[in-house]
Amino acid sequence: MATNTAAGGSNLLKLWPWVVVPVVAVLLPFIFQSGHAVNLLSHMGVAIIFALSYNMLLGNTGLLSFGHAVYYGLGAYVAMHLLRTINDAGGEGLPIELLPLVGAAAGLGFGIIFGSFSVRRAGVVFAMITLGVGALVHSSSLMFSDFFGGEAGLFGYRDEAPSLFGIDYGPGRNVYFLVVAWTMIAAVLIYLLKKTPLGWMANAVRDNPERAQFVGYNPTIVRFIQFALSAAFAGLAGGLFVITDEIVNDESVGQIQSGIVLLGTYIGGIGYFIGPVVGASLVTILESSLSSYTEAWVLYFGLLFIAIVMFAPMGLVGIVHTQYLNWKAGAWKGNTGIRIYILLAGLLGMFGLVCVIELSYHYFRSWDPSAPFVLMGFTVDATSFLPWFVSFGIAIVGFGLMLFHGNPMLKRKLGDKSDGGKA
Repeated sequence: MATNTAAGGSNLLKLWPWVVVPVVAVLLPFIFQSGHAVNLLSHMGVAIIFALSYNMLLGNTGLLSFGHAVYYGLGAYVAMHLLRTINDAGGEGLPIELLPLVGAAAGLGFGIIFGSFSVRRAGVVFAMITLGVGALVHSSSLMFSDFFGGEAGLFGYRDEAPSLFGIDYGPGRNVYFLVVAWTMIAAVLIYLLKKTPLGWMANAVRDNPERAQFVGYNPTIVRFIQFALSAAFAGLAGGLFVITDEIVNDESVGQIQSGIVLLGTYIGGIGYFIGPVVGASLVTILESSLSSYTEAWVLYFGLLFIAIVMFAPMGLVGIVHTQYLNWKAGAWKGNTGIRIYILLAGLLGMFGLVCVIELSYHYFRSWDPSAPFVLMGFTVDATSFLPWFVSFGIAIVGFGLMLFHGNPMLKRKLGDKSDGGKA
């Protein structure tokens, strides 16, 4: 009886995110009520589906793709064509709530076509093939304007399509709730798929394809099925994007889009189901908000990605999870202050580095480097010595204090009991 109670409690602990997250998601547009905020939340939902679909390849199957935006973009284009057809028919046809399924079907179809030869090899060969396919589709989007609409892209109107429930999707908040519904459906399906024999075999093929083949499974077939299903969910995200933005252009199938989903998935943590969710949300916020504050936002993306790859390959979620295990195992006992000290020193160093980058961008890219500009609330002159001296000084002091305590003695103090001393 006690065992059953404990098992029931464990199951409840596993289920609580699936209850809390939808509740929080429904409340968010009532907290952040501006049109920009609601639109940003909708984009986060689309990005989460896209990142989860990508993690089916990278995290679950070990396939590094540089062209995953192909299926996202082509799904969006097919969904847009259907939406335009509905608009031309006076609002008669497929309900707008089901339009993402059209994108999913298109993504699945193209995934089967391109996956039939892409997954025959893994590793670098697969990555290069996907890069070539991505470049091929993107260049085609500028050549075949009848289907892709050229550089201007294609437009459609969601409020002129029929609704299953008679909902007016003109207001952004109603669109957001539709995005939340599809995001939860996609997340549940991807999670359940991960728990199937196919999901377990995908992990086996990722870790040891020879052993998987030895026990009777064809690694190529497993990769192909995962690839096609991943493309279907990417197409679903693309179809949902058509509803949120009512436009699709060549950027949807471009390399930048493929790079963004790679960044988001890896930064969040490919070893955790929630990793792509966190990473996609963070990248969407940074891409939307950070770009309005600095021209160097792409550089910050790159630096963040490099830092994660070099120092925390488990991703942001992995960092939090590892430190939670350390704390639970008692590794924080007696050295919490040192950990906080290192964190604050690192933040100080990053603050100085950001100041240096902003000064560099203004000095080398501005038409008039001597023109004053606002840096961290202060008006400074990039041609003056003082701002550079202060910025470099802060960076050196911050990182210096951080590295000063990164000695073997400190490592022994910070050594955790859960992963062999890796804090």
